[in-house]
Amino acid sequence: MSDTFEDVKTVIAEVLKIDASNLNMETRFIEDLKADSMDQFFLIDGFCEKFGLNISDDDARAIKSVGDAVNYISTHKN
Repeated sequence: MSDTFEDVKTVIAEVLKIDASNLNMETRFIEDLKADSMDQFFLIDGFCEKFGLNISDDDARAIKSVGDAVNYISTHKN
């Protein structure tokens, strides 16, 4: 899972233009990183591209933190 965590952090850093070193599993996109709805869209798109996934809108709405993303990707990637 640590590789997935590092890859998720990389996507977040690229999309939000932030330093990934401060991200942890509890970091929330909206509350902690001040991501807006477009940022969230680009994060999900980045995760789909990086991991070869198709994340449904319903699933995307449930991904609210770094940990949510890591857990979702870990259970859905091939």
